[in-house]
Amino acid sequence: MEKLYVDLGKNSYDILFSDSFDALSKALEDIKAPQKLLVVTDSNVAGLYAEDVNTLLKTRGYDSAVYAFKAGEENKRMDTVLGICGACVEHEMDRKSMIVALGGGVVGDMAGFAASIYMRGIDFIQIPTTLLAQSDSSVGGKTGIDFMDSKNILGSFHQPRLVYINVNTLRTLPKEQFISGMGEVIKHGIICDSDFFDYIENNSGHIKSLDSDTLINMDKINCSIKARVVERDEKENGLRAILNFGHTIGHAVESAYDFKMTHGECVGIGMIGASYIAYKRGMIAEKMLKRTENILAMYGFRTRVTLPPDETVFAFMQKDKKKIAGKLKFVLPVGIGDVVQTTDVTKQEIFETFKYISRRESNI
Repeated sequence: MEKLYVDLGKNSYDILFSDSFDALSKALEDIKAPQKLLVVTDSNVAGLYAEDVNTLLKTRGYDSAVYAFKAGEENKRMDTVLGICGACVEHEMDRKSMIVALGGGVVGDMAGFAASIYMRGIDFIQIPTTLLAQSDSSVGGKTGIDFMDSKNILGSFHQPRLVYINVNTLRTLPKEQFISGMGEVIKHGIICDSDFFDYIENNSGHIKSLDSDTLINMDKINCSIKARVVERDEKENGLRAILNFGHTIGHAVESAYDFKMTHGECVGIGMIGASYIAYKRGMIAEKMLKRTENILAMYGFRTRVTLPPDETVFAFMQKDKKKIAGKLKFVLPVGIGDVVQTTDVTKQEIFETFKYISRRESNI
């Protein structure tokens, strides 16, 4: 089994990489997990893995139960978090108990948020079952929910005790969700690691065929990139904001489409948008813009979408929680593996980018 250590002082934890759940019990023993556990999942994952994981836990002597909420981004709200807290009460969870988040990013975000507020904070672990969660949301301690048309506007930083990644859960993942996860993987290569970008560019066949060894290697490198950033800036006071590459436009597109497009697909569109702005500013060559579009297309992304009216998308951008003194923060590439942050992108530049993304007339 492969292992990666996330060094956050008293909040440090291991990320384990496997192709099964066989080593989960040993991993729980190593962190001295309490006997009382609540497996939190959604209606999609419940029928795939919840029973197996819960049976494994009970066989090992844990007093575990399962709570499943209805799947979907539209259920990423406070009512669902309160439902999780209610299940904790019914299962007689105390301050020494632990939540097991089994599922994708929505499950991890909400289970982590519930863990952070139940009895003023209890432990939880992440068992991400989607590529998006394995590559991004399960690492770093961000939890949260959507509120008043703003994505992840309510939440907390609450680090897990452990992240256990079983790459073979990706075999039951719908194709569009695998594509979504690759958006975050590609993002990490662009912002921090040109060698990793080359790796996913040159090994697309093995990755798309879900070769276990390749996926474990990809996940480990990918998580190490995010871990390095989080170790240097746990609460997103500076450097960690580079992880938002593609998100300023991406989140707005996601909201404008009422979450009918996947998060990763919207981030992909956002990365193209940010790269186009960088290209028009002379920060990158057209070759890099096209290389970014080509690798996204290689993994099944749409590189152009028909956007709602400009003012509609722009209005959603104004609700971005990453604004500074009323100004939108953009992460722009200056090369593969290198980005900068800025708050001086103009409305005119943004609207010109919307035209490019929508294949409307642009002057590239």
